Order: sequence, then C-alpha cells, then structure tokens
Amino acid sequence: MGCGHGRVEGAATDNCVCEILRDIVDAQNDVIENCCDSSCEQSINDLLGETDPGNGLDTVPVILYCAGDCKPFKGFGAKRGNGLGTIGDLKASFIFRVKSVTDDCCAVLELLLDPNDPCDCDHLKDPCDQDTDNLENTGICITVDLDCFCHVTCLPAISVFD
Repeated sequence: MGCGHGRVEGAATDNCVCEILRDIVDAQNDVIENCCDSSCEQSINDLLGETDPGNGLDTVPVILYCAGDCKPFKGFGAKRGNGLGTIGDLKASFIFRVKSVTDDCCAVLELLLDPNDPCDCDHLKDPCDQDTDNLENTGICITVDLDCFCHVTCLPAISVFD
C-alpha cells in the first residue's frame, strides 16, 4: 500500500504508520505498568521481553518520514525557561518516543536526545548527525498528524527512564 492509497473518507484508518505506532504505545504502556535483527517487530518483542525477559527496556525510538518527499521528520520544541513566562533553548530531534496515538491518528511524540550531543538545531541535518549512544527523554512533546507520514523506522528498544 502506498501513501494515502486505499483510504475511504470517514472509515477506520488504514494507515500502517499509525497502526505500528499504536502497537508501540501499547507495548511501552505494558512495560511501564509493569525475523530481523533490527525491525519494528523485533524492537517491540525486545521491549515486551519476549527475547530477554526482565530486560528493563521501556522505549522503542522511532524516526518518521514525511509523505510526499519521504525525508526524515525533524521535530522542534523547548522547555520553559528559568523565569516565569520565558522559553528555554530550542531543541531538535529526528528520534522520538511515542507517548500516545488517538483513534484519528494524531500522536504525541517526545523528543529523545543524548544530553552530551553537541548538535544544535542548525547542525542537525539528518538522523545520522544525531548521537544515539545515550538517548534520554526530554519532556519536550509535540503533536503530529500521522497521515502526514509514509514510513517509520524503529530503532532497537532502549530504556529512557532511570
């Protein structure tokens, strides 16, 4: 199925990106409340402990690709600054933790970053520029329409909560 093909207006979603991200959210929620070497299925299985029980993993990091141009999606956000009504430094990431997915395929994504990564917003041109050695949750979340994406890459499952 290609991007946007096979959809009927008003019908249940037929969006593979939406469905796989929904599966990731379900798996991550199971962990927190409680055949490829690298693939979405393998990462979900690792997260659920189906390959290594009690592994402590809690996140399947994902990279999304925009429909149309198929370029990797880079999200931006900022935490509150030190003073009331101020904005902290702007952060960018190509790598996300899926926090939730609604029935109409809107998702809340959290930017994942390595705190020692020297990349700034301008330097980060594609996912290969981003350091993945020690990805951590940032608390910076964005909301996206999953119908705008046609591809998802799942990275190996990791732990972002200590």
